[in-house]
Amino acid sequence: MHRLYRSLAIILGCLMLAPVVWAHGNEEHVMGTVKSISATTITVETTDKKTVEVAVTDKTKFVKSGQPATAHDLAVGDRVVIHADKADNKLTAHTVAFGANTAASSHAAAKK
Repeated sequence: MHRLYRSLAIILGCLMLAPVVWAHGNEEHVMGTVKSISATTITVETTDKKTVEVAVTDKTKFVKSGQPATAHDLAVGDRVVIHADKADNKLTAHTVAFGANTAASSHAAAKK
Protein backbone atom coordinates (compact mmCIF):
# COMPACT_ATOMS: atom_id res chain seq x y z
CA MET A 1 0.00 0.00 0.00
CA HIS A 2 2.87 2.35 0.86
CA ARG A 3 4.35 1.80 -2.62
CA LEU A 4 1.03 2.75 -4.22
CA TYR A 5 0.98 6.10 -2.41
CA ARG A 6 4.60 6.71 -3.29
CA SER A 7 3.94 5.92 -6.96
CA LEU A 8 0.91 8.20 -7.01
CA ALA A 9 2.92 11.00 -5.40
CA ILE A 10 5.64 10.67 -8.06
CA ILE A 11 3.10 10.67 -10.89
CA LEU A 12 1.28 13.71 -9.49
CA GLY A 13 4.58 15.52 -9.01
CA CYS A 14 5.56 14.91 -12.63
CA LEU A 15 2.18 16.10 -13.87
CA MET A 16 2.45 19.28 -11.81
CA LEU A 17 5.93 20.06 -13.20
CA ALA A 18 5.01 19.42 -16.86
CA PRO A 19 3.65 22.95 -17.49
CA VAL A 20 6.92 24.44 -16.21
CA VAL A 21 8.87 22.52 -18.83
CA TRP A 22 6.69 23.90 -21.64
CA ALA A 23 6.35 27.40 -20.18
CA HIS A 24 8.65 29.00 -22.71
CA GLY A 25 6.97 27.38 -25.73
CA ASN A 26 8.88 28.11 -28.93
CA GLU A 27 11.14 30.71 -27.33
CA GLU A 28 14.88 30.54 -27.81
CA HIS A 29 17.36 31.77 -25.24
CA VAL A 30 20.24 33.96 -26.33
CA MET A 31 22.91 34.45 -23.66
CA GLY A 32 26.04 36.49 -24.03
CA THR A 33 27.48 39.99 -24.26
CA VAL A 34 25.88 42.93 -26.10
CA LYS A 35 28.07 43.94 -29.06
CA SER A 36 25.79 46.58 -30.58
CA ILE A 37 22.38 48.16 -30.07
CA SER A 38 20.11 49.95 -32.53
CA ALA A 39 16.53 51.13 -32.37
CA THR A 40 15.35 47.80 -33.80
CA THR A 41 18.00 45.19 -32.93
CA ILE A 42 20.43 43.95 -30.32
CA THR A 43 23.52 42.07 -31.49
CA VAL A 44 24.90 39.57 -28.98
CA GLU A 45 28.12 37.59 -28.93
CA THR A 46 26.96 34.32 -27.39
CA THR A 47 28.84 32.27 -24.86
CA ASP A 48 30.07 30.05 -27.70
CA LYS A 49 31.43 33.12 -29.59
CA LYS A 50 28.69 33.28 -32.25
CA THR A 51 27.09 36.57 -33.23
CA VAL A 52 23.28 36.64 -33.02
CA GLU A 53 21.02 39.52 -34.01
CA VAL A 54 17.71 39.80 -32.16
CA ALA A 55 14.94 42.20 -33.18
CA VAL A 56 13.26 44.34 -30.52
CA THR A 57 9.77 45.76 -30.71
CA ASP A 58 7.60 48.03 -28.61
CA LYS A 59 6.35 44.86 -26.86
CA THR A 60 9.83 43.75 -25.76
CA LYS A 61 10.22 43.83 -21.96
CA PHE A 62 13.53 44.95 -20.46
CA VAL A 63 14.58 43.86 -16.97
CA LYS A 64 17.69 45.20 -15.21
CA SER A 65 18.75 43.43 -12.01
CA GLY A 66 15.21 42.13 -11.56
CA GLN A 67 13.55 45.54 -11.98
CA PRO A 68 11.63 46.93 -14.99
CA ALA A 69 13.90 48.87 -17.34
CA THR A 70 13.99 50.33 -20.85
CA ALA A 71 16.15 49.75 -23.90
CA HIS A 72 18.03 52.95 -23.00
CA ASP A 73 19.29 51.25 -19.82
CA LEU A 74 21.05 48.57 -21.89
CA ALA A 75 24.66 49.23 -22.93
CA VAL A 76 27.28 47.62 -25.14
CA GLY A 77 29.25 45.18 -22.99
CA ASP A 78 26.30 44.23 -20.76
CA ARG A 79 25.72 40.52 -20.23
CA VAL A 80 22.20 39.55 -21.32
CA VAL A 81 19.74 36.70 -21.37
CA ILE A 82 17.18 37.19 -24.12
CA HIS A 83 14.01 35.14 -24.50
CA ALA A 84 13.07 35.40 -28.17
CA ASP A 85 10.40 34.05 -30.47
CA LYS A 86 11.68 32.53 -33.71
CA ALA A 87 9.77 32.88 -36.96
CA ASP A 88 11.17 32.58 -40.48
CA ASN A 89 14.71 32.25 -39.04
CA LYS A 90 14.35 35.66 -37.36
CA LEU A 91 14.53 36.14 -33.61
CA THR A 92 12.30 38.74 -31.94
CA ALA A 93 12.94 39.50 -28.27
CA HIS A 94 10.14 38.93 -25.81
CA THR A 95 12.28 39.67 -22.72
CA VAL A 96 15.78 41.12 -22.37
CA ALA A 97 17.30 40.63 -18.90
CA PHE A 98 20.61 42.22 -17.93
CA GLY A 99 22.51 43.48 -14.93
CA ALA A 100 23.24 41.46 -11.81
CA ASN A 101 21.78 37.94 -11.81
CA THR A 102 20.48 38.01 -15.42
CA ALA A 103 19.33 34.37 -15.36
CA ALA A 104 17.08 34.84 -12.34
CA SER A 105 15.79 38.16 -13.70
CA SER A 106 14.86 36.66 -17.04
CA HIS A 107 12.92 33.79 -15.46
CA ALA A 108 11.06 36.17 -13.14
CA ALA A 109 10.15 38.40 -16.09
CA ALA A 110 9.04 35.45 -18.18
CA LYS A 111 6.51 34.51 -15.48
CA LYS A 112 4.84 37.94 -15.65
